[in-house]
Amino acid sequence: MGTGNFGHPIALVIDWVTGPAIFLAAGFISTKLKTMPASLYIVVEGDDPGYDIFVNGHALARNEDALEQLARRLQVRSLLDFFSADENSMALLLEQGAGNPEWAHHLPQPQWFDGTDGLKTVRAFLDFLNSNPAALGSETQLVLGELREYERVLSKASQFGLRWHVAVSWR
Repeated sequence: MGTGNFGHPIALVIDWVTGPAIFLAAGFISTKLKTMPASLYIVVEGDDPGYDIFVNGHALARNEDALEQLARRLQVRSLLDFFSADENSMALLLEQGAGNPEWAHHLPQPQWFDGTDGLKTVRAFLDFLNSNPAALGSETQLVLGELREYERVLSKASQFGLRWHVAVSWR
């Protein structure tokens, strides 16, 4: 399990953002993301990176438990290891009815990551899932498509020297 903004296990950061139902005693992210219309999207540092940063992220959110286990197996960081809450993503969560407005007053500085770090995880997932197309059942092709979107955005972030992080949306 990775660490988030505070050096705590990432499950605690997600718990802090969305509430106690997401944290399991075993320390894994629960399947709550599967039951909500959640999306794991990319935030690139700055106002306009000069390229399209859209990624769907719905299949990635639905399969985060399996991807977390796969990351451990492949010895790479999980996607949620790259999670950070900034003012904009927190405002979006509050607008969507998730979270507590008081949190907006106590947000740490966002944590940013190099594109190359995210590419290691994304490309390890792509290699594994391309070689094992039944790994996620009927979700494998959807997850592969979204991982390709992540690869495109992170490749450009790396190319332009821009940093990034993962955020969560419930739309």
